[in-house]
Amino acid sequence: MANKFYVTAAIPYVNAKPHIGHALEFIQTDTIARYHRLLGKDVLSLSGGDENALKNVQAAEAANTPVQNFVDKNTEYFHDLSLKLNAKFDVWQKGSDQEHHFPSSQKLWELCEKSGDIYKKKYEGLYCVGCETFYSYDELDEDGECFEHPGKKLEKVSEENYFFKLSKYQGKLIKIIESDEIKITPEGRKKEVLSFLKDGLNDISISRSNERAKNWGVSVPGDNSQRIYVWFDALNIYQSGVGFGWNETKYKKWWPADLHVIGKGIIRFHAIYWPAFLLSANLPLPKAIFVHDYFTVDGQKMSKTVGNVYDPIPVLEKHGADILRYYCLAKISPFQDGDFSENKLFETYNSDLANGLGNLVSRVAKLCENSELSFPASKVDLFKEVENDLKEFRFDFALKFIWQEIAKFDQFINETKAWEQKDKSLEKILNELVIGIRQIAFNLEPFLPETADKIEKQFAGPKIKSGDPLFPRI
Repeated sequence: MANKFYVTAAIPYVNAKPHIGHALEFIQTDTIARYHRLLGKDVLSLSGGDENALKNVQAAEAANTPVQNFVDKNTEYFHDLSLKLNAKFDVWQKGSDQEHHFPSSQKLWELCEKSGDIYKKKYEGLYCVGCETFYSYDELDEDGECFEHPGKKLEKVSEENYFFKLSKYQGKLIKIIESDEIKITPEGRKKEVLSFLKDGLNDISISRSNERAKNWGVSVPGDNSQRIYVWFDALNIYQSGVGFGWNETKYKKWWPADLHVIGKGIIRFHAIYWPAFLLSANLPLPKAIFVHDYFTVDGQKMSKTVGNVYDPIPVLEKHGADILRYYCLAKISPFQDGDFSENKLFETYNSDLANGLGNLVSRVAKLCENSELSFPASKVDLFKEVENDLKEFRFDFALKFIWQEIAKFDQFINETKAWEQKDKSLEKILNELVIGIRQIAFNLEPFLPETADKIEKQFAGPKIKSGDPLFPRI
């Protein structure tokens, strides 16, 4: 269906509560979904809970809680975060959903097995529980640790597993990535994937023994002694959530995904493993992958040891979603690590939202109210600059342009001394300001939906009245 747009956020592990990094990705994904809705497309957005990972089992054991209860409770924290961010997903697919997800993942397995790509062998390797993947020595740092989880020793695992013939798809994957059949943004990440592919692919383990999986997860079809390995199972949430294996009509409507939104640490799984599984199963490939960088907090990588894992919920409950949405989208480059601190958040709120947008809206609304003029409806559309920036996921550039427009209107009020004008002269100035503010509000819809809605209602006309400040200073 040409007019559909299916976008996914990565499926977070639910071994701990969400942090500011999860908020960043949920906000970015929601902004993309809202933008495509503005274009008139039929949009579906999906995320959920990666619940079958070994780290969830270990965290549940440490909390002395049954695994199902543990993942149910923790997954709800992530779902709740998405709602508080005003970034609600159309589908929230749980990995422990036995009605839809289990048969879906087993179907994917069977299709790959039918292609002759799954075999069993004894294996010994270094396993990072944090990444849920095996690494060779040359993929580790100088301390023999994974780059994503420094300070965590890898487990030496020896057992008989099922393997997937990843090596078989090396040539095909190189062509797919080089030709942009799967378009990876930014270009630097595309080069990273190609470099990894050209170094050669090894077959990968795609199951765990029941003993090591603690009997948790999706059973391997035809072998109840093994569970499907987390990435084979978790990546399939993108399909199981839209009907694969249980609702063919729904699946055909939405699949393939038009865009996967992911963090840089999981690019290999999405740009290499996932397309390989789909090629093996003779299923359509996702069209694009947008890879964002990470947050540091107060200048340091987030870590429980440092004690700087930032929980965004208190700020959201006190100040609403748009304060955090604006900071994440306007002040963070999607393609570089960005730093978060509460001080910077509140400074940005006061300077850009309270003194910038909020002040302009208040000034113009007051002038309109005092003028007692009527303002007929006017046409609104996306700024070409905003549209071009959103196509490239440059949320920061798009908002910079909108804020330049806000500054121009403030300047226009000062230069024309609007508060001193009367009659036709005042009417002309206010009409220009009202049309401009309506246009700004429309362009803010994907980024700050709540604020955009308030401005649109206040400036709907024909009479415009002043109201409470949009952003009371903090």
